[in-house]
Amino acid sequence: MIHKGVEFSVTQVTAGVWKWRFQIGDRVYTGKTEAKLDLLAIRRVQLRIDRELNNLGLGRPRGHSDQD
Repeated sequence: MIHKGVEFSVTQVTAGVWKWRFQIGDRVYTGKTEAKLDLLAIRRVQLRIDRELNNLGLGRPRGHSDQD
């Protein structure tokens, strides 16, 4: 799957436990999350990607508007 140009994977390990992985540049991020639904696990990984992009200064700043 791809979120904001970052390819990621989410794999069910056991019932309710999901393993995830994504890479930004040379850095690989991995972890586990608990969720009953696959869509919730996917959303949590997408939020993590957003957070890491913002930490690296690659995300869109919050509240930024091109209007005056």
